[in-house]
Amino acid sequence: MSDITPGLWELLIKGLWVTVQLTVYSAALGAVVALVIGLARTHRLWIVRFLSGAYFEIFRGTSALVFMFLVFFALPIGFGWQLVPMWAAVLAMGLTYGAYGSEIVRGAVAAVSPAQREAGIALSFTPAQSLRKVILPQAWPEMIPPLNNLLIELLKGTALVSILGVGDISFGAQLVRNATGQSAPVYTVVLVMYFVLAFVLTRGMRALERQAKAGIGQASPKRRKLSLRQTNDVAASGVSAGSGGA
Repeated sequence: MSDITPGLWELLIKGLWVTVQLTVYSAALGAVVALVIGLARTHRLWIVRFLSGAYFEIFRGTSALVFMFLVFFALPIGFGWQLVPMWAAVLAMGLTYGAYGSEIVRGAVAAVSPAQREAGIALSFTPAQSLRKVILPQAWPEMIPPLNNLLIELLKGTALVSILGVGDISFGAQLVRNATGQSAPVYTVVLVMYFVLAFVLTRGMRALERQAKAGIGQASPKRRKLSLRQTNDVAASGVSAGSGGA
């Protein structure tokens, strides 16, 4: 660790910031793709379901790294323009992980009780209104835990971009290792960085999950236990008061 000079530490810190940017931008693009494709796969029109299903199967069955190479190296040949490595990586990872996320969206929407859909019809909602006001609020809390796992996978998957020369944590670690000739200390620091980022993301997603469940009247297990205990205490107090009066 003492061989890592302040200049080398700066490389790792800059790489950490690049990794955060990659994760945020890719997650934002992936969220849009997941929502659009996931909802399209539940559409009434078969052609919409077919096209969205084809997108899902193609991106689920291909390598994100190979698609990254395709975007970065093949697009300039075919279209005459080239994305910078950072945005090529964001595009490739956002489209790929968005396909994975679309299955989470589709499954959560399909799991909404038919009675909830019938309630929207009874209230004379249009399909769009029923989706926005009834189905998505019910499905959203169920999406968060698997989306949290997918977000962590996306975070760890950003290490692939170092192959394109993007200066993320992994790329910075390679430079520091080459400069110091030591692997174990450098990669231990990198593992700790990834763990801290994953821990922060997990805590944030859990807070979001609690808020989403509170929005539809679902308390967390801890709060349900507290409420049940309070109810039992009130009941016990009533029984005691009744016994005393007798």
